[in-house]
Amino acid sequence: MTARIAIDGYNLALDKGTGVATYARNLSFRLGALGAEVDVLYGTRASPSRNELIREIAFFDDRVGDTERWLRWVRATRRTLMGPFGEVATRVPITGRVVSNTFEARMPHFDRLWNVENGFTMAANYYKWYKRRLKVWMPRSPQVMHWTYPIPMRIPGARNIYTLHDLVPLRLPFTTLDNKRRYFRLNRLLVKKADHIITVSEASRRDIITLLGARPEKVTNTYQSVEIPRKFAEKPLSEAQDEIRGSFGLEWKNYFLFFGAIEPKKNVGRMIEAFLAADTDLPLVIVGKQAWKSEEELRLLFDDHIRYQVQEGSILRTKRKIVLLDYAPFRLLVSLVRGAKAALFPSLYEGFGLPALEAMKLGTPVMTSNTSSLPEVVGEAAITVDPYDVRAMVEAIRALDRDADLRGWLEQAGPRRAAVFSNEAYERRLAEVYARMGVKLDRPPAPPVRAPEAEAEAVAAE
Repeated sequence: MTARIAIDGYNLALDKGTGVATYARNLSFRLGALGAEVDVLYGTRASPSRNELIREIAFFDDRVGDTERWLRWVRATRRTLMGPFGEVATRVPITGRVVSNTFEARMPHFDRLWNVENGFTMAANYYKWYKRRLKVWMPRSPQVMHWTYPIPMRIPGARNIYTLHDLVPLRLPFTTLDNKRRYFRLNRLLVKKADHIITVSEASRRDIITLLGARPEKVTNTYQSVEIPRKFAEKPLSEAQDEIRGSFGLEWKNYFLFFGAIEPKKNVGRMIEAFLAADTDLPLVIVGKQAWKSEEELRLLFDDHIRYQVQEGSILRTKRKIVLLDYAPFRLLVSLVRGAKAALFPSLYEGFGLPALEAMKLGTPVMTSNTSSLPEVVGEAAITVDPYDVRAMVEAIRALDRDADLRGWLEQAGPRRAAVFSNEAYERRLAEVYARMGVKLDRPPAPPVRAPEAEAEAVAAE
């Protein structure tokens, strides 16, 4: 019998991409490649309807109009009475009658889509009130429900697996807005009640065992795979050059790049300080949504006190050296990464650090941190520095700017290291976890899973 595995669409439904959304989307495609039937469970505002076309429309745009008042009252009453018994997922028919090409890039692989109206919000409230996970009933339970985020939900009749990417709210509490007490209790509950916990690095696995008291045999590190569509990664050089010149006014290999959310964890403030001190003639391009406390991270650019003390000519020069882009479509972002002289990613803490690996896969030299998971991910194929040491970052940026031999070596080493985190290696690790849950996927028995360093040696030998 074909294995049936469901994942959640918690992050997939967001308008802007996130690292967890990338993880969930890639997981769905890897499960499909392994021969599993894939269900995806969403929790959007779209309300159920007897009309299939309306359900399909509401999945892509919940502005379909309000239901009758009496029907809303019936649903509210039913939810109040049936709350302890859980919620029922409604099938979302995807027939192609709604033109959905706009959403193609962020849609997962799926065989069936499901939705629970405001399900994730309800689950959060349910946990807040009852300190338990909200039950979600499906007409036929999957064999495994793989939650890609710590969501207080479960599907009865399925093996419920949760991916905990990192414990940043506990390790660096000042960098997030989470209610730390509630976050700790929820994750400790999931570790206790889950059939298994998956994480994405040995650093995160150690944190889950140490901080949440998980049994070591209950936590498996599968890492992630890094995948960039060939149509973007192998776009003709002249076309990619035209894109970054025409769209951003940038010249190929004549700028440094940071891409990611602008928030305290990403260490953007120290990175800007180091970049300005490095005194390179090239600009720094920052691509990312300005999130919580972004104004503090960007203070060197906008602080009036500094402006008052620095001569006007220097201010204008600084403005030209730092280019802020709130957003770049993925196809353009890939060209930006390919065209950068180097990518800077001095994050304070990461569960995996996918942007660093993506840049390495594209052959762009990388400077990143020597903390958390990043050293085990990038190996020796990137420059690693103490993210709290601005002077170390200054020297690293200067080396990347001036040492052509160093850049050439990193351009060759990066793709080799990224190959360690291939789809095939990731699929083997996933298959092993599901096999331990009693679910056999439609592929040959997985060979022994090798550590990243052993896989790196094998890839180099090939």
